[in-house]
Amino acid sequence: MLSLLAVLLVLSLSLLIVRIGTMALVLTGLSPQIARFQARSTYFGVGFTTLESEKVINNPVRREITLTLMLLGNAGVITMIGSLVVTFVQVPDEGLLSQIWFRWLVIIIGISLVVVIGYSKWVNRRLSPLVTWALRRFTRLDAVDYSEMLHLEHDYSVAEFMVRQGDWMSDRTLMDLRLGDEGVMILGIKRSDGTYVGAPKGSAQIHDGDELIIYGKLAMLRTLESRRAGAQGDREHEVAVEKKLGLE
Repeated sequence: MLSLLAVLLVLSLSLLIVRIGTMALVLTGLSPQIARFQARSTYFGVGFTTLESEKVINNPVRREITLTLMLLGNAGVITMIGSLVVTFVQVPDEGLLSQIWFRWLVIIIGISLVVVIGYSKWVNRRLSPLVTWALRRFTRLDAVDYSEMLHLEHDYSVAEFMVRQGDWMSDRTLMDLRLGDEGVMILGIKRSDGTYVGAPKGSAQIHDGDELIIYGKLAMLRTLESRRAGAQGDREHEVAVEKKLGLE
């Protein structure tokens, strides 16, 4: 049974490390979904090359976090788990422990419990202050929980999408679009030439190929992304404004 306990311990530590890494990346400004993906792929050595990966590489604190995850992931954790499982299966025991089916049943139950603990919100609440303190203590990052600051709950979210030809927002200024009337805010504009406009003014114009960082209710953001230019798009805008006014 010592082998089984070792397997569960290593697996628990792996899940805990990935979870801490995810929380640390979230505190640097990444969304929880991207942070979780990057932490898991880095720790387990998947090595995905994505646009989100560039956001990690270009930030010094995120680089340190992912480097630590890579070192821990390559420290032989997965190999250790496999070796321990094999050892556990082959070690002769007496009584019920000698039955292979019972050993695997214990493993499955133990892993299930580990996964449940790994996704526990209670654990997340206890770890968050510790991770925040560590980032502030050992890095130059002013660790901020952007999800909490922006209240990314109750259907509110931050999203990114590319403006394409024929979109309702293409070749128009923010003042003309009046997105605030719909309850949507443009936090930044990433131009196709690589320049970035933070907190853009009303005179800022949106062009094809711009990537917008927007904040608002998720359902509204999805509608806005699919809205096409022309009279129909203008009508959808007016309907969205009327709906928002009716909710206030």
